[in-house]
Amino acid sequence: LNMSRDCFEEMVVHAKDYIASGDVFQVVLSKRFNFSFSGSLIGSYKASRRINPSPYMYYIKMGPRQIIGSSPEMLVRVENGVVETFPIAGTRPHVDDPDENEALKRELLTDQKECAEHVMLVDLARNDIGRVSEYGTVSVPEFMQIYEYSHVQHIVSRVTGKLRKECSCYDALRAVFPAGTVSGAPKVRAMEIIEELEPTRRGPYAGAVGYFSYNGNADFAITIRSLIARDGEGYIQAGAGVVADSIPEKEWFETECKASALIKALKMASGGGNL
Repeated sequence: LNMSRDCFEEMVVHAKDYIASGDVFQVVLSKRFNFSFSGSLIGSYKASRRINPSPYMYYIKMGPRQIIGSSPEMLVRVENGVVETFPIAGTRPHVDDPDENEALKRELLTDQKECAEHVMLVDLARNDIGRVSEYGTVSVPEFMQIYEYSHVQHIVSRVTGKLRKECSCYDALRAVFPAGTVSGAPKVRAMEIIEELEPTRRGPYAGAVGYFSYNGNADFAITIRSLIARDGEGYIQAGAGVVADSIPEKEWFETECKASALIKALKMASGGGNL
């Protein structure tokens, strides 16, 4: 780790002080799980595909840098003139026992802190999409649904709009980047607080992986649930959204849950690293 549990929880307390003083409504804080490795991490990518299939799977090699991802979250998509984003906020573990899993789902949907945080981020997403959409076309066709993944379950919503004729897919990416779900609200002040409190620059984490098409379409995932490595050293980074009534211990646990699938894939893979 790039920080102890005590340091992370102290970071959450500092963020809550900023929230109490009116600087921000929410800020997303993250920590790193560091590891060493040798050779290629393609085995870890294959293991991740088996144990944590997600809407966005990627293995990227750029010179000495390797990035492996199993991201559940769309940052932005433009298709046939429709722009959309898919905010995820609100997390519980996903377990094998069906009754326990249903109880966790009900607990998540009745947690006032989690629901308030999600609604705030949906509003932020509506504002972002509205910057490039025709007036009156922004809608929320999916609101506060539970999506289940291999190790976690989330509250998710979908926000769409009709892209203005003078706007392109590049404008759409510019309007939503970086995602509020990995920065906070308001975004600029949240990013300033992240810069102050987190001990390490984020690098590719919480950025975007995707493509622009010649026909004007685009599709980008948020670079979360991702493993970033270079020159025999790497890290998995995971964050948690901090709001006024956040409990530091719970935010620590949330980051542990989010990183667990990639950690498992790394350990399963031949030639994988040791955390």
